[in-house]
Amino acid sequence: MATITGPLSGDAKNTVAEALQGTLVDLIDLSLVAKQAHWNLVGSHFRPIHLQLDELTELARTHMDTIAERAVALGANPDGRSTTVARSTKLQQPESGWLEDGKVVATITDILSGISKRMYERIQATDEADPVSQDLLIAVTQDIDKQHWMFQAQR
Repeated sequence: MATITGPLSGDAKNTVAEALQGTLVDLIDLSLVAKQAHWNLVGSHFRPIHLQLDELTELARTHMDTIAERAVALGANPDGRSTTVARSTKLQQPESGWLEDGKVVATITDILSGISKRMYERIQATDEADPVSQDLLIAVTQDIDKQHWMFQAQR
């Protein structure tokens, strides 16, 4: 069986792999939570929030692929299996059933705030270990922070 190796080893590889895996789980679950809210949204602000949730889902899906492929390039195995995401997620889950638009905005704002906090920790952790992965984490964080602002402005 072929093995993928990368430029990092030891503690640096472990630190970066952990940061990338945590980011991958956040992004996968963010895409799922955003779609769940998108499908079950109701309220007077349905249309703009419905569309904004699609933007958020697309952002998460785009970044998750980049993050997973970076892990592979470093010789780490990304784990996006549903059992791994369910076991590892730190994201607040939406209630079942219809979701009132104001509650969706509040929930997504809180979720994005938590992801942003974890992303800044990952950026710090990868500072010396791998500036290339850190750049990817910074790009994710930039988009997460922008979405946080846009949802928060609707509260």
